Amino acid sequence: MKKGKVWLVGAGPSDFELLTIKGKKVIENADIILYDRLVSHSIVNLAKDSAILIDVGKSSNNHTMCQSDINQLLLKYALEGKKVVRLKGGDPFLFGRGGEELELLEENNIPFEIVNGITSAIAVPAYNGIPVTHRDFTSSLHIITGHNKDNNINIDFDCLVKLNGTLLFLMGLSSLNIICEGLINAGMDKNMPVCILEKGTTSKQRNIQGTLNNICEKCIEEEAKTPAIIIVGKVCELSEKFSWRKNLPLSNNRVLVTRPKDKNSSFCSMLRENGAEVIDLPTIKTIPIQNEQIEKTFNNLDFNYIVFTSPKGVEQFFYNMKLYKKDIRGLFDKKIAVVGNATKKAVEEKGLFVDIMPKNYCGRELGYELLKYIKNDDKILIARTKDGSQDIINILKDKNIKDIALYETKYEKANFINYNFDYNDIVTFTSASTVIGFIKSVKDYNLDYSKIRAVCIGKETEKEAKKYNFKTFVSDKATLDSLLEKVINIVK
Repeated sequence: MKKGKVWLVGAGPSDFELLTIKGKKVIENADIILYDRLVSHSIVNLAKDSAILIDVGKSSNNHTMCQSDINQLLLKYALEGKKVVRLKGGDPFLFGRGGEELELLEENNIPFEIVNGITSAIAVPAYNGIPVTHRDFTSSLHIITGHNKDNNINIDFDCLVKLNGTLLFLMGLSSLNIICEGLINAGMDKNMPVCILEKGTTSKQRNIQGTLNNICEKCIEEEAKTPAIIIVGKVCELSEKFSWRKNLPLSNNRVLVTRPKDKNSSFCSMLRENGAEVIDLPTIKTIPIQNEQIEKTFNNLDFNYIVFTSPKGVEQFFYNMKLYKKDIRGLFDKKIAVVGNATKKAVEEKGLFVDIMPKNYCGRELGYELLKYIKNDDKILIARTKDGSQDIINILKDKNIKDIALYETKYEKANFINYNFDYNDIVTFTSASTVIGFIKSVKDYNLDYSKIRAVCIGKETEKEAKKYNFKTFVSDKATLDSLLEKVINIVK
């Protein structure tokens, strides 16, 4: 059997958008992914559906899997011919044991690549407004691990103090007292600024500020938690001045997106641009339908009106046009009706313009709007999902309609990776089915839905959410822009 290959991929400090382009590509193509505790949910969630995900995360004194077993797993899957990704927080070669994992692969002639990641040593201070070097303060940066292989601390403090640079300690929170005492005893000013940067680049990012003399006490008072970075130096004084994330409206908020995986990227990007930490939890997926009825319909598109109730319906309609070799010019004499802006946009991208769209974006309103135009002998094709709402059908029941299902919605159990639900999180729903999918996904977590803020894209979606007693909010319009605006207004 042909040998596989291993990629050591740095996932960066946590922020999804700090993942490199190459890292994303490799993750999306992997057969096996061994991931660490600090890799964000959304990064691991880039994996294809068939990929095997293995949690090998480690924290202080708590190892899911020992290092030697991780090394053996990499070798095992590579020998089976798999594309294997070892996914690490930060950069794999900066205190990430990347070198140790490569030794066994090299001994067995397994091909491998290194995909560097943005190290938390630079990114986390930057997200807190701290430049690790600045000509007015220091021209050097020194990165030190807070513990060694045997969980001991062995640092030459005298040498560090003489360097007169920015000192940055990774994995050192449990050794904070030793570090502060060591630096003071080596001659560093006890009033030297220190920042403890907790959970950097996430919505729970926190900066505990002090000096060598009092930072330990402050960390006890504020219950500092890992993961945290210790940064010592005068550059810490710039934190408030350069703190840029606080200006983003969603910077301290985590938002869950429950749209299908193939449709969630645009809304996730909109949220991230406004500073949110996004957890993409697809709770439904759409499956195309092919049957004899569809074939007959597309071989004789004898309709006066074609009605779309979703962008997915548009996508599947034109897929079938191509499948059955029907030229778009065959639609020249047909009126196009859509439920709202997103569906309208999907139609326009195919080179057509919409004739009918209601002011209020829902199937019921679309039905009433159609009644203003259609004649008794008109034929109407409604191209949509299987088991869609009956509202539009009930309104048009006396007309000559053909309701054809081009796709169906399946519920998908969300994959919780390095993520625990918090009642401060905001959940967004773009359809009633995403609500149902979310309930199915979290049924084993004993959540109190009345404590969860659910932002719904319309009244029909809210109606479903209210069945479970969510604390609901409804966007003013059934658009992603309006949904985003509602999320921002809630956190204000």
